Amino acid sequence: MIRVVFLGTPEFAVPSLEALIKDEDFEVVGVITQPDRPAGRGQQLRQSPVKQVALKHGIPVYQPKKLRNNPEALEKLREWQPDVMVVAAFGQILPREVLEAAPHGCINVHASLLPRWRGAAPIQYAIRAGDAETGVSIMKLDEGLDTGPTLVRWATPIRPDDTAATLHDRLAAYGARALTHTLRAYVEGLLKPEPQPEEGVTYAPALKKEQGRIDWTEPAEAIDRHVRAYDPWPGTFTTLDGEMLKIISGKPLPGENTGNPPGTVIEHDGGLAVQTGDGLYMLESVQPAGKRAMSAQAYLAGHADIIGQRLGEDEE
Repeated sequence: MIRVVFLGTPEFAVPSLEALIKDEDFEVVGVITQPDRPAGRGQQLRQSPVKQVALKHGIPVYQPKKLRNNPEALEKLREWQPDVMVVAAFGQILPREVLEAAPHGCINVHASLLPRWRGAAPIQYAIRAGDAETGVSIMKLDEGLDTGPTLVRWATPIRPDDTAATLHDRLAAYGARALTHTLRAYVEGLLKPEPQPEEGVTYAPALKKEQGRIDWTEPAEAIDRHVRAYDPWPGTFTTLDGEMLKIISGKPLPGENTGNPPGTVIEHDGGLAVQTGDGLYMLESVQPAGKRAMSAQAYLAGHADIIGQRLGEDEE
């Protein structure tokens, strides 16, 4: 049986951990995850999703603030004696001493087809860029940012209605299958890591709240990708009379133009549409500042004066 130490934190990592626990080829001897964080209005400490799964199965959990220059972490790894370590969305860059703490190193589950979209937010960037497909890469970690050699890359189409949330869940499950499909073969020397191509490298750095702001001069289809890519976080927003208006969902109507400036709101099929740089963007769900999300029709019923106004006008 192959001894595994698992490093991961959020929901994306859970299917991979659960797949290793269920597979008789592997014994998860320890889990390393981020410290409990304050969450919610009460700021109560909340365990990471990975920690919750580990505790449910009686697996020892270690939660260091950092792994770099941490002798205690190396002692813990020596105590667990892993054959290989598996990393999925852990949240820290691993130092060399940790990368080399297991005979077969660290294997990572990454949510893109490397070398495209190295970094923290590959799912969002793939949707925003209009990529036709994405996937998961099972790779051997080195000290670079997702630069290590890959064992496998499994592709899957990006659907026209995919949001970051739906694609996240699909890739998390896909990554778990790819991991268990390849890990034993790698440890037994039957599968060799291949260096990533030098061409096609792109980066997906961590998202910032401001990236959710909509630029209505973009085409409707680009705005649609923008809204879907940043659902659920950081979310997308515009302004109306100086107040934030969150755009929860909508759909593009390419080729339909009114001649109005970008950002102009019109009534369309009983609802609301916005003129973009090319085409209309039909609003389906919005959230005014300080209120709950509602349908665009419900918003129109209480704000008929929005017709003819320009969203984001005060940002110019």
